[in-house]
Amino acid sequence: MSEAESGIEMIVAVIRPEKLGAVKQALAEAGAPSLTVTNVSGRGSQPAKKSQWRGEEYTVDLHQKVKVECVVADIPAEDVVEAISEAASTGEKGDGKIFVLPVSDAVQIRTGTDGVGAV
Repeated sequence: MSEAESGIEMIVAVIRPEKLGAVKQALAEAGAPSLTVTNVSGRGSQPAKKSQWRGEEYTVDLHQKVKVECVVADIPAEDVVEAISEAASTGEKGDGKIFVLPVSDAVQIRTGTDGVGAV
C-alpha cells in the first residue's frame, strides 16, 4: 500500500509544555484522543537567553518543549492540526510547529491488524 493510499497520517507538534493540557483536551474534543508525548528541547526562532548561575554567565539556546504525536486515519488531519494550533497558541515566538506526515502502514502488535484498522 502506498503512502497516498493508506489514509493514515501522523501529526507531530512541538509545543510549549504549559500548553499540553489544553492540547490534550482539544485533541479529545476533535475525536483524536490517542497521543504520544515526549519532553524535548530545541531551538527555533526564539532568541537565546543569557543567564547567570553561581557567578558564571551561560547561554540558554535550547528551550524545553513537548512533542505530541498523533496518528489518525478516520479523522481529517486538518481538523487535528486546527485543534492543536488553537489550543497551543499564545501569539508569541516559541509557540511551536506542527508537521503532517504520511504513514505508509501501521500494525497493531497485539492483534496483528494492519492498515487503517490498526490505528
